[in-house]
Amino acid sequence: MMSLFYGLVSGILFGVLLQRAEILRYDRQVGALRLMDMTIFKFMLSAIMVAAVGLYALKDLGVIGLSLKSTAFGAQIVGGTLFGIGWGLLGYCPGTAGGALGEGRLDAAWGLLGMLAGGAVYAVLYPVFKATVLGIGTMGKVTLPQVAGLSHWVVIAAMIVLFLGAFRLFEKKGL
Repeated sequence: MMSLFYGLVSGILFGVLLQRAEILRYDRQVGALRLMDMTIFKFMLSAIMVAAVGLYALKDLGVIGLSLKSTAFGAQIVGGTLFGIGWGLLGYCPGTAGGALGEGRLDAAWGLLGMLAGGAVYAVLYPVFKATVLGIGTMGKVTLPQVAGLSHWVVIAAMIVLFLGAFRLFEKKGL
């Protein structure tokens, strides 16, 4: 029961941060798609850095365990393509569509309905996907540090350096 409470609190906090960072604004979404406004990328890269440090610190302390899903490049390519098409057509990604609807933007409701319809279609076609796309490029339950043969802290440090370099470039370019 407490995990549901923690999930609710962290979800509300994340939504507030999305709203305060203006990530839910349509012009920010379109700016990101056109690579003219990096606000969303900076927000998400910051979230990735904080989450990576936090999750792996908790894992190393024995507080949590990671529950990995199998890597399947076919599924990731198809899913990522559908995600990108939906984002481009609607102007919101799934998380920001829910937040935008919460702010009263009714156009986001179409995206949420599309996500529900897409989930239903996926459920119906799952046997077909399992026999085809989901099996392409399967690597099992692996992480980038495992694939690279490096400590997760080395990979996290490299990601942080890379992300901070990207931030500096974005700021230098006025993005």
